Amino acid sequence: MKAYGKNIRISPKKLRVVAEVIRGQKATDALNFLKFAPKKWADILYKVLHSAISNAEHNSKQKIDSLYIDTLLIQKWIVYKRWNPVSRGRMHPILKRTSNITLELQAK
Repeated sequence: MKAYGKNIRISPKKLRVVAEVIRGQKATDALNFLKFAPKKWADILYKVLHSAISNAEHNSKQKIDSLYIDTLLIQKWIVYKRWNPVSRGRMHPILKRTSNITLELQAK
């Protein structure tokens, strides 16, 4: 009962903020929280959690009410490096960070 989100174009620091909130919650409660949270990361985590619930329901024949979030890992992935030209022929770096999400559900 796992789901992965790979190479997601958002900083892991932003994702970890909400990961701390929903870690350990019941799957249905976390799904409702993420559905109405007004941030980009909430929509991304909603999709990964919904995928994990669907996997548990169809592959493992689990009831939705008995599922809770066991493991939620947000890992740093590739950093795309871009440059912004500034005065005197210099460059300032722009780091576009990406993340990997690993979400695992367990039944109580």
